[in-house]
Amino acid sequence: MHGVEVNLQQMLNRREKRVTQQNEFLNKYSRPLVSFTLNIPGPIKTNEQILKAFTLGKSELLQKLALFKILNSIEIHEVTGDELLLSVDADAVILKNIALEIENNSPVGRLFDIDIIDTDGKKLSRENFRKCLICDKQAQECARSRNHSVNEMQIAVLKLLEGL
Repeated sequence: MHGVEVNLQQMLNRREKRVTQQNEFLNKYSRPLVSFTLNIPGPIKTNEQILKAFTLGKSELLQKLALFKILNSIEIHEVTGDELLLSVDADAVILKNIALEIENNSPVGRLFDIDIIDTDGKKLSRENFRKCLICDKQAQECARSRNHSVNEMQIAVLKLLEGL
């Protein structure tokens, strides 16, 4: 996979900044948040193909959210990945159902990570676990036990991105 490699510290710094931005939105608007990123294993978090997948997901998300008022948004494109944060005037459970529909039905939805954060700051969980990119086991189980190499996971991501 081609692109700029990032290290763990860069990812941790970006995650910390994202949480700060999420908290600012929650405090200012008191409405649920939609936090959209991509699940990209390995040190390369964005490139032209990955950005195409992000753009597709963003388009699907905004289309589904057209019925609701978006109070504010931030779109970020850094070497640590592409991100979209939305404060939406809608019920968090409805937003979670929309997110799951997109993640489950989009051609590259398996790469989408659409988190819904309720007004209390808690992330709504999915009822069932996501499948691994490579096998039928739970993604979290494979990640924890490192069942697959970064190279194997990157190849799986590239196969998903080929159709874009």
